[in-house]
Amino acid sequence: MKALILGFVVIIIAVLAILPAGLGWGDDVLVFLRGALPVVAIFIGLILAFVGIADIKDRRDARTSPENPKDSTEEPELPPREDGAQ
Repeated sequence: MKALILGFVVIIIAVLAILPAGLGWGDDVLVFLRGALPVVAIFIGLILAFVGIADIKDRRDARTSPENPKDSTEEPELPPREDGAQ
């Protein structure tokens, strides 16, 4: 609960710092965002490329696997016991 309250307090302070009536950091924040946007776009593109490659590999593996694989949740069939007990 403390972390939630502290998180909201930090968000409110950050918003007040951006407003012109507060610390007036609005222009600096916009300059930072303009500079950081290409870097963030590159990271998002890399993540999407990795997800796409993993998806292609999963589809290829699913295509090459047997059509009706045994369900792994089934209990294996045991051979009958020699003493005749169930």
